Amino acid sequence: MAQSQDPFSTVVPFEVPGSIREFAEKGVSQARETYEKFKDVAQSSNETIEAVYASAAKGASDYSSKLIDIARANTNAAFDLTEKLVAVKSPSDVFSIWTDYARSQYEAMTSQARELTELSQRVANETVEPIKTASSKVFNKVA
Repeated sequence: MAQSQDPFSTVVPFEVPGSIREFAEKGVSQARETYEKFKDVAQSSNETIEAVYASAAKGASDYSSKLIDIARANTNAAFDLTEKLVAVKSPSDVFSIWTDYARSQYEAMTSQARELTELSQRVANETVEPIKTASSKVFNKVA
């Protein structure tokens, strides 16, 4: 009995040419470098988002506190006006008290609007700062 030889059981040695191996190794190396860069960018992006949210939350809290302070000051001014009006003795006193109140409230509201504007600008700048910092780092890493 003759043994039949399976044509697939014979392994023919095959060697990848050096130039193809170099090309493949270079491609894998570049893929690893690119992966590392994008991994760093993703990590940096997460940190940036956390910093932006923290800054925005603090800014919103500061703004809310300022609004409460303004409301308290305006309410106290209105109560003071009421106390003064209750004690008036003549119509000219009413006019004088009302004029003084209107002037002081105009000045207070002007000051309050300025404070809110400054606070809004500060909060906006503080919220955007992590984005500016991270984007400059990202562009430097990717470039």
